[in-house]
Amino acid sequence: MERLQAFKFELRPNGEQTRQLWQFAGCSRFVYNKALALQQENHKAELKYISYVQMCKSLTTWRKDRDTLWLQLAPAQTLQQSLKDLDRAYQNFFSKRAAFPSYKKKGRGNSFRFPEPKQFKLDQTNNRIFLPKLGWMRYRNSRNVIGTLRNITVSERGGKWFFSIQTAQQVDTPLHPSTTAIGLDLGIAIFAAQSDGVIHLPKNSFAQLQRQLAHAQRSLARRCKYSRNWKKQKAKIARLYIRITNVRADYLHQKSHLICLGGPAQNHAVVCIEGLKVSNMSRSASGTRQAPGKNVKAKSGLNRAILDQGWGEFRRQLGYKLKWAGGDLIVVPAQYTSQQCSGCGHIAQENRKIQESFCCVSCGHAENADVNAAKNIVAAGHAVMALVRHSGGGDVRPELHEHAVKAAPVKQEPTGRPSVEAIQACA
Repeated sequence: MERLQAFKFELRPNGEQTRQLWQFAGCSRFVYNKALALQQENHKAELKYISYVQMCKSLTTWRKDRDTLWLQLAPAQTLQQSLKDLDRAYQNFFSKRAAFPSYKKKGRGNSFRFPEPKQFKLDQTNNRIFLPKLGWMRYRNSRNVIGTLRNITVSERGGKWFFSIQTAQQVDTPLHPSTTAIGLDLGIAIFAAQSDGVIHLPKNSFAQLQRQLAHAQRSLARRCKYSRNWKKQKAKIARLYIRITNVRADYLHQKSHLICLGGPAQNHAVVCIEGLKVSNMSRSASGTRQAPGKNVKAKSGLNRAILDQGWGEFRRQLGYKLKWAGGDLIVVPAQYTSQQCSGCGHIAQENRKIQESFCCVSCGHAENADVNAAKNIVAAGHAVMALVRHSGGGDVRPELHEHAVKAAPVKQEPTGRPSVEAIQACA
């Protein structure tokens, strides 16, 4: 199988190279916004959508135009990639996978891409990289790049420049060393609870960093906009955001690696997780002028706490790490997992009168509420695997997981826990 992997490093350009990097990013942003404006004008005139090939011809005209002759400062391939990004954004909009494309703002998402490996050279021995019109640049080499080079993306973050190289390598289909399956229940007070009783607590440093961020933002509000001190404080806030992002990413990588390949006690071939709709769960409760929302401040704090956990990123990391190790990630519906008894299958809101503990009103089963939900999740995961095997799929792969989940709509979901007899019958 082919394994795609990206390696990211910090660049160490000199003064002239730094100015060129900003120029390349500005040219790419200008081309993207100009092409988007042209598409919108074309739509207002009730004309057909301008394809990527046709837009590339317009790019050639722009590079020769006297008013935009400075576009020749940037490599043509990077500008073409901006047009390709816009075309992909439109295709996602047409397929209803994303919102309508928006203009790129200066200072946000500064990046450009070299699509062909023949355009750049990587010298890992001397910690340097060659890029068109930039020449050789030093970089902070933290690990070896393995695989065949595919493309490179240069990006800016917090005043520093980075490059990410995508590689591809052929590897044998792995066989996971474990045969166990667990369920994971994600939360806020407890980041994740496993069906075997293991609890993963959230990162404690988030609260401290959030307090520092709030203090820095209040200080920014008191400064004169666009003054020198305002820009310094703005850069300080950007560094704090980067720090929070790095802390979250490091924590999620540690936990996902521990669950997938963390040793005999924490090494599972199949991980079952809820298909949580984070965007719906973190939706604002402010409402409208005609119908204002209730408990807006409390809901705002809950939304922030949900987004701080990084559930979507955690699910993504689990997916590719399990795939690389030969395991599987099973996504199951989230309905009633917190109200259902893992012992008898009885579902009732009264089973969970308080947040921390679960006590079944039918059979009296009592345990930690998150662990009980994780047991329900792994039981639903076993039912999904049995359904896939019964339908002729010998292996449970990520592309089958979503199909298996969508095959059971919410209105047709069984009200009880899947029985052992039902699972055996499917198998």
